[in-house]
Amino acid sequence: MNDLTASTDLHAHMLAMGEAARSASRALAKATTAAKNRALEAAADALVARENGILAANAEDVKGARAEGRDDAFIDRLKLTAKAIEAMADGLRDIAKLPDPVGEVSGLTYRPSGIQVGRMRVPLGVIGIIYESRPNVTADAGGLCLKSGNACILRGGSESMKSNQAIAQCLAIGLKAAGLPETSIQLVGTADRRAVDELVAMDKHVDAIVPRGGKGLIERVSQAARVPVIKHLDGVCHVYVDAAADAAKAVAIADNAKTQRYGTCNTMETLLLAAPIAARVLPKLAKIYAKKGVEMRADAEAKAILEKAGIAGVKDATEEDFYAEYLAPIIAIAVVPGLDGAIAHIARYGSQHTDAIVTEDWSAAQRFLREVDSSSVMVNASTRFADGFEYGLGAEIGISTNKLHARGPVGLEGLTSQKWIVLGDGHVRE
Repeated sequence: MNDLTASTDLHAHMLAMGEAARSASRALAKATTAAKNRALEAAADALVARENGILAANAEDVKGARAEGRDDAFIDRLKLTAKAIEAMADGLRDIAKLPDPVGEVSGLTYRPSGIQVGRMRVPLGVIGIIYESRPNVTADAGGLCLKSGNACILRGGSESMKSNQAIAQCLAIGLKAAGLPETSIQLVGTADRRAVDELVAMDKHVDAIVPRGGKGLIERVSQAARVPVIKHLDGVCHVYVDAAADAAKAVAIADNAKTQRYGTCNTMETLLLAAPIAARVLPKLAKIYAKKGVEMRADAEAKAILEKAGIAGVKDATEEDFYAEYLAPIIAIAVVPGLDGAIAHIARYGSQHTDAIVTEDWSAAQRFLREVDSSSVMVNASTRFADGFEYGLGAEIGISTNKLHARGPVGLEGLTSQKWIVLGDGHVRE
């Protein structure tokens, strides 16, 4: 693991990390599944064995964060427990159990010339991962990159530096135990923000950047990057209750999509209701939201329905409310004429993350699936299902709203690419 200091020539050291990662990536690309799994299992064992040291390092990080006046939510993301370390170890073992995508051949077919043409799945190469506060990302990201055959350079937040270093040491133990280069997973050991600028500009040594954190971090990385970025900026997710919806399903889905967890990117932020069904569904939902302390911001038609139903305390929605990712117990509500209005609203205000329709009309569902341009589009299901684990990926490195390469939850397959392969037997082109 690389440990940089403030006195280090940052550019030279980042360049050295990039060169080492590129070299390691070639070794990982040809590593056997068994070797990668041994590394993951040994790293998991090291996490458990070094629990006390990791907790001590984390306690120092938490102490520093409190001294800086960080709020309780920030501390909660930063703090590790014995249970959290066990979960990290279990996560690495789960990654070891996943099918290895590297080397998988698909679509192999004979051409009229007699050659066979197909595609082989291969690692991207070197992945830079930039993240904030949550130390568990060090283990998760390192494990996913390793299993998918990619070397990685991890740049965690300064607030979790000691925790990240302790966890990274466990990953190094796993790599060594499997005979793989320890430079396959490198941690940038400086809090200097210029390290991020260096990393995202290393187009000769880094093949993709994955930022994990708030919108500010992702915007900064995206603007500065000379390397492709796998990312999403906002999670402005919608649930549209169609005129042909089952009312009970609509209430259950819209409740869960908003209130199951407030601070996730796949939480519903805007509820859309078709005018013919709004008066039947909205008051029931509003009572649930009010009981759970959710602040409602409604357009004129929705507010009129709620006032008629005797529900008070509803605020007027502004234009900005429909663009907002609240990540809080706040919801924007609008009544639309029907399916066309819902699709138009999502196209204007959405963030291409996750959107759902509740309907019993299959033709309406098919139109919604085709015409809503988001990374996940759902029928009669909560937006909270937009998750790598729920999709059967086993684990994810993040959510992507990119249209090229990976889109939606990014698991092992999303960290690989495909190359064409041709099989012949002395064939020449005439």
